[in-house]
Amino acid sequence: MRNNILLFILSICLIACETKELPVPMHEQGEALVTEASMGENYDYQLFYSFEKNTVVQKNLKTIWDIGFEATADGFHVILNSSKMMYAYNTQQSNFQSVTDTSGFEQGKKLDASSGNMDSTAMGNWEQGKPVFIIDRGSTIAGSIGFAKLQINNVDASGYEITFQLLPNGTTTNLHIPKDEAYNYSFLSFENGGKLVSVEPPKADWDLSFTQFSVEIPTPYLVTGVLLNTYKTTAQRDSMVSFDSIDISFAQQMTFSDARDIIGYDWKYFDFNASTYLVNSSMNFIIKTQNETYYKMHFLDFYNKAGVKGNPKWEFSKL
Repeated sequence: MRNNILLFILSICLIACETKELPVPMHEQGEALVTEASMGENYDYQLFYSFEKNTVVQKNLKTIWDIGFEATADGFHVILNSSKMMYAYNTQQSNFQSVTDTSGFEQGKKLDASSGNMDSTAMGNWEQGKPVFIIDRGSTIAGSIGFAKLQINNVDASGYEITFQLLPNGTTTNLHIPKDEAYNYSFLSFENGGKLVSVEPPKADWDLSFTQFSVEIPTPYLVTGVLLNTYKTTAQRDSMVSFDSIDISFAQQMTFSDARDIIGYDWKYFDFNASTYLVNSSMNFIIKTQNETYYKMHFLDFYNKAGVKGNPKWEFSKL
Protein backbone atom coordinates (compact mmCIF):
# COMPACT_ATOMS: atom_id res chain seq x y z
CA MET A 1 0.00 0.00 0.00
CA ARG A 2 2.79 2.37 0.98
CA ASN A 3 4.63 1.61 -2.28
CA ASN A 4 1.50 2.40 -4.29
CA ILE A 5 1.15 5.78 -2.58
CA LEU A 6 4.80 6.66 -3.28
CA LEU A 7 4.40 5.64 -6.92
CA PHE A 8 1.31 7.86 -7.26
CA ILE A 9 3.10 10.88 -5.72
CA LEU A 10 6.12 10.34 -8.01
CA SER A 11 3.93 10.24 -11.12
CA ILE A 12 2.24 13.51 -10.09
CA CYS A 13 5.67 15.15 -9.70
CA LEU A 14 6.82 13.95 -13.11
CA ILE A 15 3.70 15.35 -14.76
CA ALA A 16 4.16 18.68 -12.97
CA CYS A 17 7.80 18.91 -14.05
CA GLU A 18 7.18 17.97 -17.69
CA THR A 19 8.16 20.73 -20.12
CA LYS A 20 5.05 22.22 -21.65
CA GLU A 21 4.80 22.37 -25.43
CA LEU A 22 5.41 25.93 -26.63
CA PRO A 23 2.99 27.37 -29.19
CA VAL A 24 4.46 28.05 -32.64
CA PRO A 25 3.91 31.69 -33.59
CA MET A 26 1.68 32.12 -36.63
CA HIS A 27 3.48 33.35 -39.75
CA GLU A 28 2.01 36.69 -40.70
CA GLN A 29 1.61 37.27 -44.41
CA GLY A 30 2.23 40.78 -45.63
CA GLU A 31 -0.46 43.08 -46.95
CA ALA A 32 -1.06 42.91 -50.69
CA LEU A 33 0.30 46.03 -52.38
CA VAL A 34 -0.07 47.38 -55.91
CA THR A 35 2.92 49.01 -57.59
CA GLU A 36 3.52 50.57 -60.99
CA ALA A 37 6.75 51.49 -62.75
CA SER A 38 7.43 53.42 -65.94
CA MET A 39 9.87 52.12 -68.56
CA GLY A 40 8.75 54.72 -71.10
CA GLU A 41 6.42 54.21 -74.04
CA ASN A 42 9.35 53.01 -76.19
CA TYR A 43 10.92 51.03 -73.31
CA ASP A 44 13.88 53.39 -73.15
CA TYR A 45 14.64 52.74 -69.47
CA GLN A 46 15.94 49.87 -67.37
CA LEU A 47 14.50 49.79 -63.84
CA PHE A 48 15.92 47.99 -60.81
CA TYR A 49 13.31 47.19 -58.19
CA SER A 50 13.47 46.12 -54.52
CA PHE A 51 10.59 44.22 -52.92
CA GLU A 52 11.74 45.12 -49.42
CA LYS A 53 11.70 48.84 -50.17
CA ASN A 54 8.88 48.58 -52.71
CA THR A 55 10.62 51.07 -54.93
CA VAL A 56 12.76 51.43 -58.04
CA VAL A 57 16.21 51.88 -56.54
CA GLN A 58 17.93 52.78 -59.82
CA LYS A 59 16.90 53.76 -63.33
CA ASN A 60 18.96 54.30 -66.46
CA LEU A 61 18.62 54.68 -70.20
CA LYS A 62 19.18 51.26 -71.74
CA THR A 63 21.59 52.77 -74.28
CA ILE A 64 24.23 54.00 -71.80
CA TRP A 65 26.23 50.74 -71.79
CA ASP A 66 27.59 48.08 -74.10
CA ILE A 67 29.46 45.41 -72.13
CA GLY A 68 29.27 44.06 -68.58
CA PHE A 69 32.29 42.41 -66.91
CA GLU A 70 31.71 39.93 -64.08
CA ALA A 71 32.86 41.69 -60.90
CA THR A 72 33.64 38.84 -58.48
CA ALA A 73 37.29 38.20 -57.66
CA ASP A 74 37.37 34.96 -59.69
CA GLY A 75 34.88 36.10 -62.33
CA PHE A 76 35.78 36.25 -66.01
CA HIS A 77 32.46 36.21 -67.88
CA VAL A 78 31.47 39.08 -70.13
CA ILE A 79 27.90 39.97 -71.10
CA LEU A 80 26.35 42.07 -73.84
CA ASN A 81 23.62 44.67 -73.43
CA SER A 82 20.79 42.50 -74.72
CA SER A 83 18.29 45.37 -74.42
CA LYS A 84 19.87 46.70 -77.64
CA MET A 85 19.96 43.29 -79.42
CA MET A 86 23.74 43.10 -79.31
CA TYR A 87 25.75 40.32 -80.96
CA ALA A 88 29.35 39.13 -80.68
CA TYR A 89 31.42 37.24 -83.23
CA ASN A 90 34.60 35.34 -82.38
CA THR A 91 36.99 36.03 -85.26
CA GLN A 92 39.36 33.26 -84.13
CA GLN A 93 42.14 35.81 -84.63
CA SER A 94 44.41 36.83 -81.75
CA ASN A 95 46.21 39.68 -83.56
CA PHE A 96 44.14 42.79 -82.84
CA GLN A 97 45.50 44.78 -85.77
CA SER A 98 44.78 42.04 -88.30
CA VAL A 99 41.00 42.38 -87.81
CA THR A 100 39.95 45.38 -89.89
CA ASP A 101 36.29 44.77 -90.85
CA THR A 102 33.21 42.67 -90.06
CA SER A 103 33.96 39.81 -92.42
CA GLY A 104 32.32 36.57 -91.22
CA PHE A 105 30.11 38.37 -88.72
CA GLU A 106 26.71 37.42 -90.14
CA GLN A 107 27.61 33.73 -90.29
CA GLY A 108 29.13 33.52 -86.81
CA LYS A 109 27.33 36.08 -84.63
CA LYS A 110 25.84 35.04 -81.29
CA LEU A 111 23.48 36.45 -78.67
CA ASP A 112 23.78 35.95 -74.92
CA ALA A 113 21.26 33.40 -73.66
CA SER A 114 18.32 35.18 -72.02
CA SER A 115 18.45 32.65 -69.15
CA GLY A 116 21.64 34.28 -67.88
CA ASN A 117 23.49 30.96 -68.07
CA MET A 118 27.13 32.00 -67.94
CA ASP A 119 28.13 29.02 -70.06
CA SER A 120 25.96 30.41 -72.87
CA THR A 121 27.25 33.93 -73.32
CA ALA A 122 28.07 35.13 -76.83
CA MET A 123 31.73 35.65 -75.91
CA GLY A 124 32.02 32.36 -74.02
CA ASN A 125 35.36 31.38 -72.53
CA TRP A 126 37.41 34.12 -74.18
CA GLU A 127 40.49 33.09 -72.14
CA GLN A 128 41.02 30.27 -74.63
CA GLY A 129 43.17 31.99 -77.24
CA LYS A 130 42.06 35.50 -76.20
CA PRO A 131 40.49 36.12 -79.61
CA VAL A 132 39.39 39.42 -81.12
CA PHE A 133 35.60 39.80 -81.14
CA ILE A 134 33.47 41.85 -83.50
CA ILE A 135 30.70 43.46 -81.44
CA ASP A 136 27.45 44.63 -82.99
CA ARG A 137 26.43 47.42 -80.62
CA GLY A 138 22.79 46.90 -81.45
CA SER A 139 20.24 49.48 -82.44
CA THR A 140 17.83 52.14 -81.23
CA ILE A 141 14.72 53.62 -82.83
CA ALA A 142 17.10 55.83 -84.82
CA GLY A 143 18.80 52.77 -86.33
CA SER A 144 22.00 50.76 -86.02
CA ILE A 145 24.57 52.03 -83.49
CA GLY A 146 27.56 50.47 -85.25
CA PHE A 147 30.37 48.00 -84.64
CA ALA A 148 33.44 47.67 -82.45
CA LYS A 149 36.24 45.16 -82.16
CA LEU A 150 37.24 44.03 -78.69
CA GLN A 151 40.00 41.92 -77.20
CA ILE A 152 40.24 41.01 -73.52
CA ASN A 153 43.92 40.64 -72.78
CA ASN A 154 43.86 39.60 -69.15
CA VAL A 155 41.74 39.22 -66.02
CA ASP A 156 42.64 38.84 -62.36
CA ALA A 157 41.09 39.60 -58.97
CA SER A 158 41.47 43.35 -59.51
CA GLY A 159 39.95 43.64 -62.99
CA TYR A 160 40.30 43.27 -66.76
CA GLU A 161 42.73 44.64 -69.33
CA ILE A 162 41.04 45.24 -72.66
CA THR A 163 41.70 46.76 -76.08
CA PHE A 164 38.91 48.04 -78.32
CA GLN A 165 38.31 50.16 -81.39
CA LEU A 166 35.14 51.46 -82.99
CA LEU A 167 34.93 50.27 -86.60
CA PRO A 168 35.87 51.16 -89.17
CA ASN A 169 38.27 53.98 -88.24
CA GLY A 170 38.13 54.57 -84.49
CA THR A 171 41.10 55.10 -82.19
CA THR A 172 42.57 51.99 -80.58
CA THR A 173 42.05 52.26 -76.81
CA ASN A 174 43.49 50.26 -73.92
CA LEU A 175 41.50 50.25 -70.68
CA HIS A 176 41.57 48.73 -67.22
CA ILE A 177 38.10 47.63 -66.04
CA PRO A 178 38.17 47.38 -62.23
CA LYS A 179 36.17 44.83 -60.26
CA ASP A 180 33.97 45.63 -57.27
CA GLU A 181 32.39 42.64 -55.51
CA ALA A 182 29.56 44.79 -54.20
CA TYR A 183 28.18 44.64 -57.76
CA ASN A 184 27.36 41.87 -60.22
CA TYR A 185 29.19 43.56 -63.10
CA SER A 186 31.36 46.49 -64.08
CA PHE A 187 29.76 48.19 -67.09
CA LEU A 188 31.50 49.79 -70.06
CA SER A 189 30.30 52.13 -72.77
CA PHE A 190 32.38 52.32 -75.95
CA GLU A 191 31.39 55.98 -76.33
CA ASN A 192 33.83 58.86 -75.86
CA GLY A 193 36.94 56.70 -75.86
CA GLY A 194 35.43 54.20 -73.44
CA LYS A 195 34.04 54.93 -70.00
CA LEU A 196 32.71 53.08 -66.99
CA VAL A 197 29.02 53.72 -66.33
CA SER A 198 26.69 53.04 -63.41
CA VAL A 199 23.94 50.63 -64.47
CA GLU A 200 22.93 48.16 -61.76
CA PRO A 201 22.72 49.12 -58.08
CA PRO A 202 24.83 47.14 -55.57
CA LYS A 203 23.77 43.50 -55.91
CA ALA A 204 22.37 43.34 -52.36
CA ASP A 205 19.98 46.24 -53.02
CA TRP A 206 17.59 44.92 -55.68
CA ASP A 207 15.57 41.92 -56.83
CA LEU A 208 14.07 42.48 -60.29
CA SER A 209 15.02 44.37 -63.44
CA PHE A 210 12.32 45.70 -65.77
CA THR A 211 13.92 45.94 -69.18
CA GLN A 212 13.97 44.90 -72.79
CA PHE A 213 16.08 41.85 -73.58
CA SER A 214 16.88 39.59 -76.52
CA VAL A 215 15.48 36.08 -76.98
CA GLU A 216 15.59 33.45 -79.71
CA ILE A 217 12.05 32.11 -80.24
CA PRO A 218 13.51 30.73 -82.55
CA THR A 219 14.19 33.92 -84.52
CA PRO A 220 16.08 36.57 -82.50
CA TYR A 221 13.56 39.00 -81.08
CA LEU A 222 13.54 41.93 -78.67
CA VAL A 223 10.99 41.53 -75.84
CA THR A 224 9.97 43.61 -72.84
CA GLY A 225 9.72 42.06 -69.41
CA VAL A 226 11.41 41.22 -66.14
CA LEU A 227 14.77 39.65 -65.29
CA LEU A 228 15.97 38.36 -61.92
CA ASN A 229 18.96 39.70 -60.05
CA THR A 230 21.56 37.01 -60.74
CA TYR A 231 22.83 37.29 -57.15
CA LYS A 232 21.15 34.56 -55.06
CA THR A 233 17.67 35.40 -56.37
CA THR A 234 15.37 32.62 -57.59
CA ALA A 235 11.76 32.36 -58.67
CA GLN A 236 9.06 30.08 -59.99
CA ARG A 237 5.79 30.56 -61.83
CA ASP A 238 2.37 29.01 -61.22
CA SER A 239 -1.02 29.41 -62.91
CA MET A 240 -2.87 26.54 -61.24
CA VAL A 241 -3.45 28.20 -57.86
CA SER A 242 -5.15 31.54 -57.34
CA PHE A 243 -3.02 34.46 -56.23
CA ASP A 244 -4.92 34.77 -52.93
CA SER A 245 -4.39 31.07 -52.13
CA ILE A 246 -0.59 31.18 -52.38
CA ASP A 247 0.91 31.18 -48.88
CA ILE A 248 4.29 30.45 -47.29
CA SER A 249 3.62 26.71 -47.09
CA PHE A 250 2.87 26.59 -50.81
CA ALA A 251 6.00 28.61 -51.61
CA GLN A 252 8.32 26.48 -49.49
CA GLN A 253 7.28 23.33 -51.36
CA MET A 254 8.20 24.77 -54.75
CA THR A 255 11.36 24.08 -56.72
CA PHE A 256 12.90 27.42 -57.60
CA SER A 257 14.85 28.39 -60.71
CA ASP A 258 17.81 30.72 -61.04
CA ALA A 259 17.10 31.31 -64.74
CA ARG A 260 17.28 35.05 -65.11
CA ASP A 261 14.25 35.11 -67.43
CA ILE A 262 11.95 32.88 -65.34
CA ILE A 263 9.48 35.79 -65.00
CA GLY A 264 10.26 36.92 -68.52
CA TYR A 265 7.84 38.62 -70.88
CA ASP A 266 4.92 36.23 -71.55
CA TRP A 267 2.80 37.41 -68.61
CA LYS A 268 1.38 39.71 -71.28
CA TYR A 269 0.47 39.21 -74.92
CA PHE A 270 -0.55 41.41 -77.83
CA ASP A 271 -4.17 41.17 -78.89
CA PHE A 272 -4.13 41.96 -82.62
CA ASN A 273 -7.90 42.37 -82.75
CA ALA A 274 -7.87 45.04 -80.04
CA SER A 275 -4.39 46.34 -80.97
CA THR A 276 -3.40 46.34 -77.31
CA TYR A 277 -1.40 44.38 -74.76
CA LEU A 278 -3.39 42.21 -72.37
CA VAL A 279 -2.09 40.77 -69.09
CA ASN A 280 -2.59 37.23 -67.84
CA SER A 281 -3.32 38.00 -64.18
CA SER A 282 -3.70 34.29 -63.36
CA MET A 283 0.01 33.77 -64.01
CA ASN A 284 1.59 34.09 -60.58
CA PHE A 285 5.26 34.34 -59.65
CA ILE A 286 6.88 33.40 -56.37
CA ILE A 287 10.26 35.01 -55.74
CA LYS A 288 12.82 33.93 -53.16
CA THR A 289 15.18 36.83 -52.52
CA GLN A 290 18.84 36.70 -51.56
CA ASN A 291 17.72 37.06 -47.92
CA GLU A 292 15.50 33.97 -48.30
CA THR A 293 12.35 36.04 -48.05
CA TYR A 294 9.42 34.91 -50.17
CA TYR A 295 7.16 37.18 -52.20
CA LYS A 296 4.28 36.46 -54.56
CA MET A 297 3.36 38.73 -57.44
CA HIS A 298 1.19 38.89 -60.52
CA PHE A 299 0.70 41.54 -63.15
CA LEU A 300 -2.42 43.64 -63.48
CA ASP A 301 -1.72 45.94 -66.43
CA PHE A 302 0.86 47.15 -68.93
CA TYR A 303 -0.62 50.63 -69.36
CA ASN A 304 -0.88 53.65 -67.09
CA LYS A 305 -4.09 55.62 -66.50
CA ALA A 306 -3.40 57.68 -69.61
CA GLY A 307 -3.30 54.52 -71.72
CA VAL A 308 0.45 54.67 -72.34
CA LYS A 309 2.20 51.30 -72.66
CA GLY A 310 5.48 50.46 -70.96
CA ASN A 311 4.03 50.99 -67.49
CA PRO A 312 3.73 47.55 -65.85
CA LYS A 313 1.50 47.36 -62.79
CA TRP A 314 1.66 44.43 -60.40
CA GLU A 315 0.25 43.20 -57.12
CA PHE A 316 2.56 41.57 -54.59
CA SER A 317 2.78 40.56 -50.97
CA LYS A 318 5.38 39.16 -48.64
CA LEU A 319 4.77 35.55 -47.63
